[in-house]
Amino acid sequence: MTDKDKKNMVKARLLVLSEMFCEKTDDEHPMDTFEIINYLADNDVPANTKTLRSDIALLRQRGMDIVTITGRPNKYYCGKRLFDVPELKLLIDAVNSSRFITDRRSRVLNRKLLSTVSEYQRKQLKRSVYTTEKIKPKNEKIFTVVDCINDAIQDKVKISFKIREYDGNKKKVLRNGGEVYVISPYAMYWNEDFYYVVGWSDKHDNISAFRVDRMVDVTPLKETAVRKPEGFNVSVYAHKIFEMYDGDEVRVKLECSNELMKYVIDRFGDGVETEPSNGETFICYADVCLSPTFYGWVFGFGGDIRILEPEKATEDILNMANAIIRVD
Repeated sequence: MTDKDKKNMVKARLLVLSEMFCEKTDDEHPMDTFEIINYLADNDVPANTKTLRSDIALLRQRGMDIVTITGRPNKYYCGKRLFDVPELKLLIDAVNSSRFITDRRSRVLNRKLLSTVSEYQRKQLKRSVYTTEKIKPKNEKIFTVVDCINDAIQDKVKISFKIREYDGNKKKVLRNGGEVYVISPYAMYWNEDFYYVVGWSDKHDNISAFRVDRMVDVTPLKETAVRKPEGFNVSVYAHKIFEMYDGDEVRVKLECSNELMKYVIDRFGDGVETEPSNGETFICYADVCLSPTFYGWVFGFGGDIRILEPEKATEDILNMANAIIRVD
């Protein structure tokens, strides 16, 4: 065998060995020296104990975490991976439950994620993964749209697009007869299973947000984007828009049943100002945008949250209730 042939054999053996450690071993399924040598022989890359030690040392130098269990014979397995099993479970659950990702793309992503663990861990994960009943989209063009918007953000250029909606007959139509919107995109924001792009709207001459899956004919323009307003914070804006939507921001005083504290913290954060009330309720002070979304959140607790201040908020929610039940 020539020197070149020997080098090629080493390369092939390292490749098979690397794949074997990833696929066939984990902390509960180590392989001993002789099992590994037999595996390599079955894959036409013979080895012995000396070459195996050398190959493992090379893989470790390349960053692979190969753990040795000392014994007679020694056993080996792949230790640290790109993702731990609990991390992978979270990622797979997120993919499967997302309304943004199509069924086909979900399956592709799952296969890619599962390829990072051993075959035994894959079986374990497959047994514990359940999909939700959420409606999945069928159109995969959304991924092209996301790429286009991301490129425009990086290149600091404007984009144009139209907005698709549904009419009363459930037919797809374009908003305002196909009006073209132009924005300077600053960031994309994920909220309630949907992507939104946040940027400066030429039409509104202000910051606006648009749901990405409703955007069609998205086109990057040669025109340079409008600079982000000084002091503008995407996270702060997104909280106001997506958590309680548009409206005048005011400080509200709420009386809440004690068992709702977890929901109040979920909504306003653990820094929200609260104080005990009468033993069964507590008082909450929060800054919100008075809007149908905020009032809908309050309605959702069936009277266990009461708005005490300001008076405008109490009047608004009463008017909404009257409108719902058509009280004249």
